[in-house]
Amino acid sequence: MRYADDFVVMHENQEVIEQAKEVVQKWLSEIGLELLAEKTRISHTLNGEKPGFDFLGFNVRQYKVGRYHSGKNTNGQILGFKTLIKPSQKAIERHKERLRDVVKSHRAQPQAALIAKLNPIVRGWCNYYRAVVSKEVFGEMDVFLWRLTWNWARRRHPNKTKKWVTKKYWIPTKTRQWNFTTKLKNGEAIILYRHSETEIIRHVKVKGTASPMDGNLVYWSLRLRKSPEVKQRVLNLLQRQKGKCARCGLTFRDGDKWEVDHILPTSLGGKDWYTNLQLLHDYCHHAKTETDGSKGGSHPMGN
Repeated sequence: MRYADDFVVMHENQEVIEQAKEVVQKWLSEIGLELLAEKTRISHTLNGEKPGFDFLGFNVRQYKVGRYHSGKNTNGQILGFKTLIKPSQKAIERHKERLRDVVKSHRAQPQAALIAKLNPIVRGWCNYYRAVVSKEVFGEMDVFLWRLTWNWARRRHPNKTKKWVTKKYWIPTKTRQWNFTTKLKNGEAIILYRHSETEIIRHVKVKGTASPMDGNLVYWSLRLRKSPEVKQRVLNLLQRQKGKCARCGLTFRDGDKWEVDHILPTSLGGKDWYTNLQLLHDYCHHAKTETDGSKGGSHPMGN
């Protein structure tokens, strides 16, 4: 049995949405459930007093923009608006409250303990929102967290100067001026993770009818950047070559056998560096070794 307490019904016609609401209410009543009035609303994603909606911590909304920033339909026609998905305001406030509670509960704890508690919270929250429009929000959260840690440090040393507090709890580096960090007994430094350090990686829709169960190893290795059946070196070369053999230019297909080749053979002074590696079909590799002056035959390093 599966149970979902939040769901969204979308349609371009509001009358259809009204009908869908009635159907849902009737269906739920038959199984002893009902729609929660305070959480149920009908809204437009572009127009109206409060456009868009929140769902699972995300805010989905469309914004009117000029032609150069506009989204397009499947026929390439300019829509005049762009759909953006961001962390919802409620999710942001909940995250702030959690950070505030952690800092407050660690007033008497050492800096290392505070950082160790905050880092997984910050990383987890950022990883959840890294696939949507979050860069600006991440920056704002860093400012908020800096204020929390600054007040935490100042509270511990009310009679010290700002310069003294800064020197004790923040260590500048060549790339960052403010690093809330401290050193452990073993000499290892523990640094507070910043929201903005999280790389934004947009979600890419799966092509057509592709499925993880269809056995298309090449496509899913490139998409997911991981596969228990493919070595990391091969994944990197697949990514660099965009899934194509460096010799014949044909796309690797499921079932193809590939081999890692040294562009300049090692027997001729070539190095085992990525810049000197390429991924070839096994038959392309064999053909190359017959003409490139290498010794010792092929160098199979496929799966």
